[in-house]
Amino acid sequence: MSTPSSPTPFSDAVAAVRAGRPLDEAVDELLSQLTREERLWLLDGDLPFWQGMADMMTNGYNLTPYPMGRVERLGIPGLLFSDGPRGVVMGESTAFPVSMARGATWDVELEERVGTAIGLELRAQGANFFGGVCVNLPRHPAWGRGQETYGEDPMLLGEFGAALTRGVQRNAMAVVKHYALNSMENARFSVDVTADEAALHEVYLAHFRRIVEEGVSGVMTAYNSVNGEWAGQNEHLMEGVLRSMWGFEGVTVSDFIWGLRDAAASLRAGLDVEEPFRQQRAEHLPADLESGRASWDDVDRAARRILATQLRHYAALTEPEPPLDVVFSSEHRALAREVAARAMVLLKNDPVGETPLLPLQRDALTSLAVVGRLADVANTGDNGSSDVRAPEVITALRGLTEALPQARITHVADDDPAAAAAAAAQADVAVVVAGYTAADEGEWIGGDVLTDPELLALFPPPGDDPAGQSFAAFMAQPGAVDSISGGSAGGDRASLRLRPVDAEIIRAVAAANPRTVVVIVTAGAVITEEWRDAVPAVLVSWYSGCEGGRALADVLLGEVDAAGRLPYSIPVAEEHLPHFDRDATAITYDKWFGQRLLDRDGHTPAFPLGFGLSYTGFALTDLSVSAPDGDAFTGVVTVTNTGSRAGRHVVQLYGRPTGIDAAADDFPTRVLLGFATVDLPAGASARVTVPASTRPLLRWTPTGFVPAAPSAEIEAASYAGDPGAAVSTLTL
Repeated sequence: MSTPSSPTPFSDAVAAVRAGRPLDEAVDELLSQLTREERLWLLDGDLPFWQGMADMMTNGYNLTPYPMGRVERLGIPGLLFSDGPRGVVMGESTAFPVSMARGATWDVELEERVGTAIGLELRAQGANFFGGVCVNLPRHPAWGRGQETYGEDPMLLGEFGAALTRGVQRNAMAVVKHYALNSMENARFSVDVTADEAALHEVYLAHFRRIVEEGVSGVMTAYNSVNGEWAGQNEHLMEGVLRSMWGFEGVTVSDFIWGLRDAAASLRAGLDVEEPFRQQRAEHLPADLESGRASWDDVDRAARRILATQLRHYAALTEPEPPLDVVFSSEHRALAREVAARAMVLLKNDPVGETPLLPLQRDALTSLAVVGRLADVANTGDNGSSDVRAPEVITALRGLTEALPQARITHVADDDPAAAAAAAAQADVAVVVAGYTAADEGEWIGGDVLTDPELLALFPPPGDDPAGQSFAAFMAQPGAVDSISGGSAGGDRASLRLRPVDAEIIRAVAAANPRTVVVIVTAGAVITEEWRDAVPAVLVSWYSGCEGGRALADVLLGEVDAAGRLPYSIPVAEEHLPHFDRDATAITYDKWFGQRLLDRDGHTPAFPLGFGLSYTGFALTDLSVSAPDGDAFTGVVTVTNTGSRAGRHVVQLYGRPTGIDAAADDFPTRVLLGFATVDLPAGASARVTVPASTRPLLRWTPTGFVPAAPSAEIEAASYAGDPGAAVSTLTL
């Protein structure tokens, strides 16, 4: 909000709060000045439904902020929404690597810098409400929107979501989503997810709690049902857990358009704002209030929260208004490149001759074969609500071409193993770029959604509204549904493997050239068993943002150490994962997924949680742990760079409950407690302090959290199950 040319009641209230007036007093005074109609206006979007829908379908999603609860008479700015999380979806903003890639850096300070950049670009373009702190736990790697979250572990999710929140909230209000248990895409509008209280509090809500404690301004509810009630009208989750247990003071908002099914029920349950348009509440709340299905006390409770959230934000705002040229600035592009390079995970780097294949020696490269349909495609992630329209994207081919101006570079884009092998045979090195696009995974709105009578019933009747008639005409056009979903299938992945032709190409190229690198473009885990043995080097490059191609060259050529670490485990077979049915209408979530499930069942992963190779080596010794202070403690460990070049390491603290009670035999054998990164020159050592929490070592009971065991063995490790971990003991 820019400084108004003349004072308004809202700007006066902001100044008063800054001067020390209690927030509640300022809120009550503002509320007293609102008419009943204006109070209802706060509770949903400002745009008429059919106008908003027609604009979204014909012009595109979220090109400008979606306003909600703005009252111009009093100068109340409202919640001006922009989506995320890979950047600002409005305008032509900086596309950062997807959240899963950023989770692979294991660096919360870097993520906070990303959040600061996003907040600046958001504010410069007129928004103040960022719906991009996505931390849903991907219970299964087939989840189509796994790219929007940070990893499989609640500790990783919580710390990264808190870091993004800190960065964004220097300039805008941050919103964490989707609360809760949203990790199925195709069935998200119909599925009921059941989970007992232990699974909820130990696993699926733990990271939301951490981000609430960080001071996040908003919480967006999920589409799915939780234990028999839609998340957008789930009183237990909102008023019970979020407000009463955790003390959340911000605003709750629905997911868009289909995020609630009953206007009065949602208000009573604690949902403050229906997003993003005037829809069910505008249509039904007046009558619901008249009939007693909702009360004006319910309205005022929500109105106070909406006003308080805005006042709190603007009263704390100290950063100057950023200029528009901060958007897609050279500084932000440089940050995107830094993050992309730091995120890439080296899974395999075998010797070819005397030395490992990577890093490639720039001066010795006279020719390079770049193979694959994705090598020269601007592929920054799905085409859904997180799509960032960067004005330029550096592809893998372009990044390598720029970095190797002296080399002859041949690109084979066709799905032709013979042509790929022929090009590889004539090159010093072959780089195969394979993986996924928005056609394979991502946010999904299929035709059945827009023809489902239950969902269509949530739309207000179009009547004679020209915008409603326009929308109906648009939907009658051939291909309209495809255009809504970006022209791609998306949704939950049908397979965890590369396409069969990709495997054929990889094997053909490797047979023709032993110096072959496979670069995997993905968000979630990819099973590589059918081709990994054929190649010496495998690198996960993710959906790497607008500077991803340059970052790839930085890593392959050793300008940057291979420093990414997997934010999830990768199994050797699909059978080692939880059951997943992307069309299910009911499913139960327990505590068992990812590394925890592999540990429980005795399955050795292809690559464990936290795994990643470096271009140097590291040793961890001499771990000491502090006594817990509340639920916080620290581990201090000596990290030594044992190699011949500088590198970056991620120290991970894991806890193994010891002497565990037989009643807690459903508790994981190993849990992540904390992590820290360190840069070290060749041969150097440093004592590294790792902040950690005992919360993952606690189990939920009807009376609250208790230690799962009297003590725990603490491992300072390079990955889950690292046999070279330094070990100590913590008393709980």
